[in-house]
Amino acid sequence: MLQKTDIERQLFKIRAKRINEDSILAEVQSILEENELDRSKIVENLLSSTPSKISNLKLDLLETERIYHISDIKKLCVTYRLRFLDSHYFKGDFPEEAVTKVRELENKHETELSNFKIVAPSKLLKLENADDPLLFSAIGNDYFYLIHKWGTDLHPLRKILMWPYKSFENLIITILFVSVIFTAITPMEMFTKNVTMQEYLLMYLFMFKAVAGIVLFYGFAKGKNFNTAIWDSKYYNA
Repeated sequence: MLQKTDIERQLFKIRAKRINEDSILAEVQSILEENELDRSKIVENLLSSTPSKISNLKLDLLETERIYHISDIKKLCVTYRLRFLDSHYFKGDFPEEAVTKVRELENKHETELSNFKIVAPSKLLKLENADDPLLFSAIGNDYFYLIHKWGTDLHPLRKILMWPYKSFENLIITILFVSVIFTAITPMEMFTKNVTMQEYLLMYLFMFKAVAGIVLFYGFAKGKNFNTAIWDSKYYNA
């Protein structure tokens, strides 16, 4: 049986390729020092839609494995077709564990957290679902602190299933591959007695046009877009 995909673990791997843990605190320390004078009391909560300032967390109390840059989060969202939005777009119920984690962090750092972000599938930001959300708080200069993960892990094949939606090039490659499969399983003897490479080529072109037409119709009808365009979009029909 295939194991489900833990998106927190995948995000950790993405960041590890970009930067080592020894460099994270040093990088964040310089960022926090630059933003220290600009910080003010945090007044927003999880469900607030009012713009708020970054969270005033103490550097020496931060766990390096929970600090992620926006580039790490974007790569995760694009790979698994997830969204990264303000927490007030989340339509599910925040579990008690998540609320407890926020309170513990506020007590530990003696501050009030705000500017919360959610990584989750699009449906979870519109409908109630049981997939795998990640709750972040912004700590400045495109860095975010992972507070809590809950729900079930993603389907183990989600990365493969969402691959065609990553970009236009990926979609074209998928259409070409699907057209090859449909051409291969088509009983050519039903259309001609003498099956040659030319007939297969003509059938392939027909299949490509058919598959491409269906994909374009579905995409325009549903208002779909590619992962790189929707990962931080707040619009439903993106």
